[in-house]
Amino acid sequence: MTYKLDELAGEAGVAPRTVRYYVQRGLLPAPEFRGKDTSYGREHLARLRAIKVLQQAHLPLEEIQARLAGAGLDEIERIAAGAPPRALEARCAGPEEAAAAPRASSPPAAAPRGARWERVELADGVELHVRTDAPESSRRIALDIESRYTTLAPKGSR
Repeated sequence: MTYKLDELAGEAGVAPRTVRYYVQRGLLPAPEFRGKDTSYGREHLARLRAIKVLQQAHLPLEEIQARLAGAGLDEIERIAAGAPPRALEARCAGPEEAAAAPRASSPPAAAPRGARWERVELADGVELHVRTDAPESSRRIALDIESRYTTLAPKGSR
């Protein structure tokens, strides 16, 4: 299916100006030109939806661009559906854990306004932030990360 600019923007829930900006920044590939009209396709829509999901996770555009660079359409659609990028799963878990991990069906909800956070410095320039009202399962993940990675930090970096 192909879309005109206004149709694509409407499907993705963004302004046409945003689509043009993302093309200019390299977050979206340039559209096809067909005569006087431009044509956008399935990949453009998937990328716009993936960008929205990653923005809801509070990632800056530079990080989003890096995560989407070189990703195939299947991976982009996974991200757009709210599943974590496979590269991120592979870095956070071993191969067995990544294969067995349940897939997220939607992005995590944003923290409530005024939420309080605990800051854990893992190494020089690397911090882990945990909301004080996080569920116990999330706190266990944070403790596991802290125990794995704080021992790798050189002395004096904490």
